[in-house]
Amino acid sequence: MGPSSFVDRRQFLKLCASSAAFAAGCRSHNPETQRRASTLIMAVSDVNAIRPDVTDLDQDIFLPLATTAENGDYVPRLAESWQHSPDYREWTYHLRQNVHWHDGTPTTADDVKFTMELLDAASANDYGFQGVEVLDAYTVRVRARPGYQDDIVYYPRHLVEHLDPKSFMNWDFWLHPVGNGPYRFVRYVPETMMEFEANPDYYAGKRRIEHLILKFVGTAGLTELLSGNVDVVIEGDPAQAPWVLRDSRFRAYYSLDPGAWALFWHERNPLFREPAVRRALTMAIDRRELLRLVSLPDDLPFTDGLCTHRQFRRGQYPPLLPYNPREATAVLSAAGWRERGPDGVLRRKGQPFRFTAICRNTNGLDRVAVYVQAMLRRVGVDMGIQLLEDSAMWARFGAGDFEACIHVQQVYPYGLARDYGRTNLIGYRNEDATQVIENLLATADPDQQDQLYARLTNIFLADMPVTRLLPGTFTYYAHRRVHGLRTPFHADPERYVEDLWLEDRSDQ
Repeated sequence: MGPSSFVDRRQFLKLCASSAAFAAGCRSHNPETQRRASTLIMAVSDVNAIRPDVTDLDQDIFLPLATTAENGDYVPRLAESWQHSPDYREWTYHLRQNVHWHDGTPTTADDVKFTMELLDAASANDYGFQGVEVLDAYTVRVRARPGYQDDIVYYPRHLVEHLDPKSFMNWDFWLHPVGNGPYRFVRYVPETMMEFEANPDYYAGKRRIEHLILKFVGTAGLTELLSGNVDVVIEGDPAQAPWVLRDSRFRAYYSLDPGAWALFWHERNPLFREPAVRRALTMAIDRRELLRLVSLPDDLPFTDGLCTHRQFRRGQYPPLLPYNPREATAVLSAAGWRERGPDGVLRRKGQPFRFTAICRNTNGLDRVAVYVQAMLRRVGVDMGIQLLEDSAMWARFGAGDFEACIHVQQVYPYGLARDYGRTNLIGYRNEDATQVIENLLATADPDQQDQLYARLTNIFLADMPVTRLLPGTFTYYAHRRVHGLRTPFHADPERYVEDLWLEDRSDQ
């Protein structure tokens, strides 16, 4: 190459800068590139994504009356304000007057009343509605259980009142929805996707993400994410986190609720009748390590207490009982479990500390059971494991037919009554706890509920009728171009699409 082929360094850098600017300009003016930069693609399993009670994606199309903030307070959505009766069972909502269905029709109190009556007639779920009255075009009075405000969305009466409630879940309307939320329907491609665009007339202003695509991927969500075909996977498998997060393009987010996976001790079995023994078994299990085992962050909020959603979101609960196998061994010894047989299992008056726990064979719970088995074995307790299909598991749990059981611990009042009330499934007997639970069933006042849950927590910390193993957790994976998600109470991309934004960078 001759001397005339050389360019001095300053000229070379100018040439590179000009070339980069030209390439960036080409990219910025490419319509497809621009559209992709403003489009969020979410992997969903199938076309049911926005049908009632399937996911929270329906809140991106249809508005609820209110939703829950990170601190547990209700935030106005379709309703701009409300009042409640002293017993918190009757609510009067004042609707926004600037909310329209995506066809331009105003959203009114008639739509709210129609939807509540439709859900009562067509849905298998019990929403707790006890009556609804339209006071004027934008005011409605509802008598119902508390908490339904952010459970349901509302539908356009003028478009669906002629449809058959008996085929509610199979309406064609769910594939071509007309809502009033931040995103409006654009198109449906069978077996492929649904597309939505930001609603320019949304009461809170047009959202930053211009286009939302729900891509039907079956069980291939993570494959689609890693291939660059989607930006978000909802309700992903936490066990895949180490594999996904090896790629710096992706982040994991975790949404929590106050429920838990727990080990229920059936007090019909003499092994579990003493609170001190149940406490010792709890201390023998390293639950922070268990979180790591199932690929969850070990610093997730977790407690042995029972609390309302509001208390949980505000951190108003006691810390997790610490892992302490030495103390567990001492407590078991004080209870008479001192001898170890040739098999290493503790014995009291010749009886080995041996039992079987039933457990689902799904959701990775078999790994959880094996871990618990190994931890208890270290303190001389022999736990067998029986894995069951879901239907068999529910049948056995519902009949109280088990010695111990790894199952979901419900924290809402009706679940507490079933599991720990007068006719509970685990043989638990504590009159103070029973009275607190009955008081919970009788009140809808959130301040009273907080106080009652705090009392029940103190009773449970003394009695330990169950050992909590893992917090109730949903895992979401997202490309790092997606911003606005936060663990643990703003992590759900289904519910919070309207708060998100995208930042495309060349290194992503």
